Amino acid sequence: MTVLSDPLFGVYNRAPLRVDHGKGVWLYDQEGVAYLDCVQGVATNGLGHAHPALVEALCDQAQKLWHVSNIFTIPAQEDLARALTQKSFADKVFFANSGAEAVECALKLVRKYHDAKGASERVDVITFEGAFHGRTYASVNAGGNETYLKGFGPRLPGFVALPFGDHEALTKAAASPTAAAIMLEPVQGEGGARALPIECLKGVRALCDQYGLLMVLDEIQIGMGRSGKLWAYEYAQIEPDIMTIAKALGGGFPVGACLARAEVADTMMVGSHGSTFGGNPLAMAVAAKAFELVSSPEILDNVLKVSNFLRQQLAGLLEAYPDMIEEIRGKGLLIGLKVKPNNRDVMKAARENNLLIGGGSDNCVRLLPPLNLTQDEASEVISRLDSTFLSLRKSAKA
Repeated sequence: MTVLSDPLFGVYNRAPLRVDHGKGVWLYDQEGVAYLDCVQGVATNGLGHAHPALVEALCDQAQKLWHVSNIFTIPAQEDLARALTQKSFADKVFFANSGAEAVECALKLVRKYHDAKGASERVDVITFEGAFHGRTYASVNAGGNETYLKGFGPRLPGFVALPFGDHEALTKAAASPTAAAIMLEPVQGEGGARALPIECLKGVRALCDQYGLLMVLDEIQIGMGRSGKLWAYEYAQIEPDIMTIAKALGGGFPVGACLARAEVADTMMVGSHGSTFGGNPLAMAVAAKAFELVSSPEILDNVLKVSNFLRQQLAGLLEAYPDMIEEIRGKGLLIGLKVKPNNRDVMKAARENNLLIGGGSDNCVRLLPPLNLTQDEASEVISRLDSTFLSLRKSAKA
């Protein structure tokens, strides 16, 4: 048997940083070097690393009960589901382990709903280029990214991917007799931090109502307060029929959820869906505390305050580095910078300035700091970005 130096699948383009521990916005490597972390597990650590309240919730629950099958009642699921429905459009919740699993539930729910209504021909889910809905076979087909689909055989039927912002194509697709739902991210994360205009969100809701389609929102990255409101759909003053959430819902602990209106959710009968680990007591304990904190007025107000400050300061960097920055994008604390150098080079230069930032399509980099980021920490982010672009400019001239 051959022993390889790296026993892991080679599916990640990893940065040369061997992590050890974290606290708040800071991430430390095995040598004790501190990095200002504006990736936070790709918007997952909504309250930063090792938040004391989440640590306490996890440790308390770990001494009681870790896992039990969903063939039994898990009271903590009911409690968290009730909290989620009280602060959203939804009536019912299904708990999973990740955003991709939440999307899988949503996709099945779309078809189950139309089948129960006697319209089994309605199977097509309309999505948009640049979307990212997960890495399972169905969710990656929903996203439609050719890079992620290459080598995995024929594409799954039942998905119609449209150009981002093509209203004419969307209207035509929605009128199809096989159309079942429109699924979209109010702000595309991996797609380049592109925010869908409020009027477009309203237009999607109107199209769904006109043609009897379900509106499915993927708020896995932009939800849970990251936009400055608890849910990004609130800006448009509309409500979806189904919504998927994850990431900050567990504050770093694996948990996802599919939320839906009762009329839709009730078409899922006993045995039609399930999960071994979904909604386990450990996940529910951490998620309940994370949701309590993230949904508080203090955190939501902080997101608005700090994101406004960051955008003002980033506008200054845009003016100072027109050779480096092309555009500022996103919403709340999902901030994208479309850059002129290769975005991987920008990420590397930032890392050399002890700042961690994420990547994205359309040559963007993303800032995804914790929602409790302070203004002083935000100032330090700007300072390190300034140093990053300055170093890149000097390298370009050398």
